[in-house]
Amino acid sequence: MPVLPTPRGPLSATVLTALRGAPGSLPAGTDVPTPGDALADDDLHLALYACYELHYRGFDGVDERWEWDPGLVALRATLEAVFEHGLHAALDGWTPPAADDTTMDLALRAIADADDSPSLSRHLERHGTLEEFKQVVIHRSAYQLKEADPHSWAIPRLAGGPKAALIEIQADEYGGGDPARMHARLFADTMEELGLDPAYGAYVDALPGATLATVNLMSMFGLHRRHRGAIVGHLALFEMTSSIPNRRYATALRRLGVRAPRATEFYDEHVTADAVHENVAAVDLAGGLVRQEPALKDDILFGARALVELEGRWATMLLEAWAAQQPTLRSTPRAEAVAA
Repeated sequence: MPVLPTPRGPLSATVLTALRGAPGSLPAGTDVPTPGDALADDDLHLALYACYELHYRGFDGVDERWEWDPGLVALRATLEAVFEHGLHAALDGWTPPAADDTTMDLALRAIADADDSPSLSRHLERHGTLEEFKQVVIHRSAYQLKEADPHSWAIPRLAGGPKAALIEIQADEYGGGDPARMHARLFADTMEELGLDPAYGAYVDALPGATLATVNLMSMFGLHRRHRGAIVGHLALFEMTSSIPNRRYATALRRLGVRAPRATEFYDEHVTADAVHENVAAVDLAGGLVRQEPALKDDILFGARALVELEGRWATMLLEAWAAQQPTLRSTPRAEAVAA
């Protein structure tokens, strides 16, 4: 189990200090101010990340009853409200493309095609350094070491065809029953080959709020039934836009001299798997859900657009930092070892 991270401000200090004690000890009336950037604030997103992790692996030495402690759940709801308000503010003026159950794939593709964010995978494929690649792997470890889990929260909230489609996708993510082929395990193999620590949660202290936000988005969508459309849209677009970037990442590793199959297998696997998943996710999952629940159409498209927004901000942050020769990771001994 991962250890509790280091607080970054009053919100995360309140949450993490409470988790070291007995459930029920969270101070009442914690003030949650609106940060300057609700989509990247370090303190907000570490506090929210810590709350969500209680639903995944938990933390070493933390009483598991904290998961549903009423006071902590209430504070989490307030943190989520700030995050969600920031999302809607960032997307103010955006109008979901017209679609029905037969054209959801086209609407989702239109969202992807309208994304004008810089391409991180193209940079790494053509110009990236090994140090930059390692940094990206560390950033991604917060999600990839639990790959599929946030989206799996949607399984009991769906029925019929959409549920079957989601399970088809998730079964591949979990290795089709082979623990060695689980995508999270393949990513851990990549980390080991690059000399990084593959332990779950090992680099959380090094991850900025913009990175944690990309993971918190999935957790927030997945853990709320009212967001079942958004988590479906998030997964659908994730699968539709994954194959080409993963091919570029694999190419980048080989260009950089990292050719061991154990290092590249994670990316090679996604080139094939996500090409298959694309149609299932867009047509059978997203389109099927609209066929069952037409009122969720805009929620599905919002989940996809929110993914594009946060991923674009994250990629821009990394590329601008590298261009300015600035670190992309918070200063920790583990992060400094990567840059050494």
